[in-house]
Amino acid sequence: MKLSNGVEWALHCCVTLGQSQNPVSAARLAKLHGIPPAYLAKHLQALSQAGILHSTPGPVGGYALTRPPARISALDVVRAIDGPEPTFRCTEIRKRGPLALPPEECMNACAVSRAMATADAAWRAALEGVTIADLTQDIDADSSGTAMSGVREWLAGAG
Repeated sequence: MKLSNGVEWALHCCVTLGQSQNPVSAARLAKLHGIPPAYLAKHLQALSQAGILHSTPGPVGGYALTRPPARISALDVVRAIDGPEPTFRCTEIRKRGPLALPPEECMNACAVSRAMATADAAWRAALEGVTIADLTQDIDADSSGTAMSGVREWLAGAG
């Protein structure tokens, strides 16, 4: 499975927005993370459409989380950016080729499809169990407690 870069960017932006008291512009978020502003803006709009972010127009506007970081899962963000579709799409290959099975023998999902559906469900459950608050805590722990204070200072400054 391969997720788009937008998922990584969106998760980091959600963590960042959880540290801000005020809306943050797409341009500032892009600058902070060193990513293309136009591409990031598209993903921020997707997060807004999904109800994860709220956008405020105007010169002091920007994006803010719509709910506390502990109530936004990583899966919420993945769905907003890459869509809700399963990671595997069965094309019923067993109905093709010289040894194709007749349709009546393909009424139930095949072993490959079942295995992939089980893996997809486990992956989604794992992401559903991780919140933006969890990511924030872990990112801060990985930096010996300096990452989030640095983000807050950067957001408060002219950066």
